[in-house]
Amino acid sequence: MNVLRGIKWPYALIALLAVAAVAVGALRPQLVTAVTSSKKKPSATDKIKQDPPPTLFTDDEIAAIGKKADDQRKKADALFVRWKKTHGAARDDKAFAVWAAQQVPAPPAAAPRTAELHQDQQLAKARTAAGKKAATWLELHGKKDIWKLYLHDQRELVPAQQGNAEKAELKAALKLAKTISDQVAAKDKQPAPYVLDPSLRPDKHIEPGAKGPYSYPSRHATLSATAVTYLSALSPHRAADYDWMRAEVLYSRLYMAGHVTSDIAAGTLLGDLIGDYELTVNRR
Repeated sequence: MNVLRGIKWPYALIALLAVAAVAVGALRPQLVTAVTSSKKKPSATDKIKQDPPPTLFTDDEIAAIGKKADDQRKKADALFVRWKKTHGAARDDKAFAVWAAQQVPAPPAAAPRTAELHQDQQLAKARTAAGKKAATWLELHGKKDIWKLYLHDQRELVPAQQGNAEKAELKAALKLAKTISDQVAAKDKQPAPYVLDPSLRPDKHIEPGAKGPYSYPSRHATLSATAVTYLSALSPHRAADYDWMRAEVLYSRLYMAGHVTSDIAAGTLLGDLIGDYELTVNRR
């Protein structure tokens, strides 16, 4: 399977370029240092060239969480009709942020959330070195880099002015997604699975009695859904590729106990709403 499904040439060569960079670095480390330090802030493309994707999870592994994310799409569209009926296509980020946060369901009660925690615990028992490597890469690049790379690929096919506008729009959408997601998480105060059970992520070094980080809704899910909704409107023929990558990102959050399933569902619903909003105010 192409681990960055849908990324076209020359970006499909990112992994090969990165391997070559490693080989050069082994021979001439000072050259690699000089090149990578010349940019103050690497682009998403640069980051993935320097850290190419490992083999990701199988389609069978990600199918269930992908279906759950898909189920939020119709819910979000139906909810957004209410916003649009009142506000039309006018941009009002402040009012929308308040409204969107109110559409996120309350977190599940203690018993259902505990059952979801048990699912994470069972998944943790079956972790492999390859799975951890995939999840770590997806955790690092799954919020923004992957989606910016997909858009970068598509921008080569449109006029520069349009491409620059789309880049700015995606950036604004992801920023809004982070803001609203963090606001809801701070309000609902649902501890992440690895806070409830520190043995799930010993690398996090959770202090006894800690309450956070909070995980409802999932920020990764919110940003991913926002990006997928936006990118799919630009390139409907690639929507399946975007959905696939989103499922990879979401599964990684369960695999490494960053979230439980309800965190993912809530984040996806919120992200879909934000994507609908951005497309509407930008008249797409």
